[in-house]
Amino acid sequence: MGQRVSRTDFEWVQNEQPHIGRRDAMLKKYPEIKRLFGPDQSLKLTVSALVVTQLIMLHVMQHQSWKIILLVAYIFGSVINHSLMVASHEIVHNMAFGHSRPLANRYFGMWCNIPIGVPFSVTYKKYHTLHHKYLAEGSLDHDIPTVFEAKMFSTTFGKFAFLILQPIFFVLRPFFVNPMPIQKLEIINAVVQVTFDVLVTTVFGWKMLFYLLICSFFALSLHPISGHLIADHYMFKKGFETYSYYGPLNKIHFNVGYHNEHHDFPAIAGRRLPEVKKLAPEFYETIPYHTSYIRVMYDFVRDPTVGLYARIKRIPLKKAD
Repeated sequence: MGQRVSRTDFEWVQNEQPHIGRRDAMLKKYPEIKRLFGPDQSLKLTVSALVVTQLIMLHVMQHQSWKIILLVAYIFGSVINHSLMVASHEIVHNMAFGHSRPLANRYFGMWCNIPIGVPFSVTYKKYHTLHHKYLAEGSLDHDIPTVFEAKMFSTTFGKFAFLILQPIFFVLRPFFVNPMPIQKLEIINAVVQVTFDVLVTTVFGWKMLFYLLICSFFALSLHPISGHLIADHYMFKKGFETYSYYGPLNKIHFNVGYHNEHHDFPAIAGRRLPEVKKLAPEFYETIPYHTSYIRVMYDFVRDPTVGLYARIKRIPLKKAD
C-alpha cells in the first residue's frame, strides 16, 4: 500500500484541446448533429421526482437508528444525490429551460440543489464554464488537482485516501486555485439552501440533515457511482485527456459517461449524447474508453503509472508562441 506513483509531474502539452477540432470536423461531415442541440424536456420532471424522493426519505428515515441511516445513505441516498449532482451539471448547461432562459435554469438548479444539503449549483455553473472553455489550462480548470494534492496522495494508500476524501477537494479546490467574486445568485442559492436546511432540522430533526449531507459525501467518495470523477479526465493512456464510459450507470447519470461526446457538444443534452456516437462512430472508435467505474477506481489506486499527476495540463497557445 506504500508504493509510490512513477509520475512526478503532469503531462504538459502545447496543443489546442481536441474537442474543438473534432467538433468542427463532425459538424462539417454530419451537419444533422445540430438537430440534437437544445434542452431535455424530460429533465424537469425527472429532477423533481428525485427531489421529492429524498423529501419522502426524510419522513421514512427520521426515527431510524444510526446504523440504518448510514446503510441507506450509502446504498440508496447517495445514488439519488449523485444523480441530482449530475442533473445539476445538465442544468448548468441550460438543459432544463434552454439557453434563452438562463435565469430559469439557475433557479431550477437551486430546486435540484436542496437535497444536497450545501449550496453549490450557481457556483458550480461559474467554474464549470471555465472547465469547458479552458480545459486543462492551469488554475482556470478547477478539475485539475493541485501540486499539493498530487504530492500528498502519491502512494497506493494515498490514492485510496484521496478517493475517500475527494468530496472535500472537489468542493474546496476552486476557491484555492481560482477564487472568483461572489455573485448575487450565489447568495440567493445560499439563502434558499440554508432556509431548507433549517426547515429540515425543525421538522425532521438534525439527524435528517446529517442524512442528506452524508448522502452527498458518499456520492462523491468511495462509491461505484463516483467513478466518473476519475474516469472523465485522468490519463489512463498517454496522450488522451478525456474518456467516455459506456456502461449501465449512464442510465442513472444522465449519460454523463459519454464524456468525449459531451465536451465535443456541450449544447446537446445527456439524453441525446448516445445519438452523437451513433451518427459519427468513426470519430470515437480510436479513443480509449471505460466500461467499469469500479475498474477505473481499482486501476487508479493500484497502477503506479496512474495518480493525481496523470493529468494533461495545457500551456495556452498564446503563451507557447
